Amino acid sequence: MSSERGRERVAAVIVAAGSSQRMQGINKTWAMLGDKPLLAHSICVFEESGLIDDLVVVLAKDALNDGKLLHEHHGWRTICAMPPGGARRRDSVLIGLEALSPAPDYVLIHDGARPFVTPALIERGLAAVRQHGAAIAAVPAKDTIKRASPEGVVIETLDRAALWFSQTPQVFAYELILSAHRSIDPTWNAIDDAALVERMGHPVALFMGAYENIKITTPDDLVIAQMLLTHSSKNVASSE
Repeated sequence: MSSERGRERVAAVIVAAGSSQRMQGINKTWAMLGDKPLLAHSICVFEESGLIDDLVVVLAKDALNDGKLLHEHHGWRTICAMPPGGARRRDSVLIGLEALSPAPDYVLIHDGARPFVTPALIERGLAAVRQHGAAIAAVPAKDTIKRASPEGVVIETLDRAALWFSQTPQVFAYELILSAHRSIDPTWNAIDDAALVERMGHPVALFMGAYENIKITTPDDLVIAQMLLTHSSKNVASSE
């Protein structure tokens, strides 16, 4: 695959080491969505995109064997490592980045709990990172957003035109994001990878995400995901 893009090397890190605390006892990583576990959906997209040279999937320690079995079942070719994650998402991402060898030019970082990533999103991310060095998928805010006090009292109404909901994949020049993870205060629990790069003073560009690129956080999200999958399958069937 590298030869098709000259000397450019592209990698991806899928982070799936969370504890599913808001899933009411459901392990979202391994919850069935259609005919395969949630995690398998995003891995398949990266695997089949033809744009990724190396893929690292970071798992919870108690899920390493499940990950190995899933890997063997699907016969994924781009996966080069499935290491155990750390205590925080930030720790897990750094583990994934350091597992990449040889070092890529660019790396996409994606939440394993976002099963509806598409090849088009990956392509848009790579186009943006080549121009800016750091770019994240995002969609414009649709709702009016209020900033509130801890007591639940509205402080101000924010300008919706300037607000975007961030998603993954987030795409970076590899050395930039690796440096950000290693150099920014390790005690700071960064909300996402872009925040680390922002703190370094490096601009982060937005590229258009997708409203259906939802993150599974609660049991209700899993129900919505099943509906989206069913709708998508019907659309594919009707076009054939």
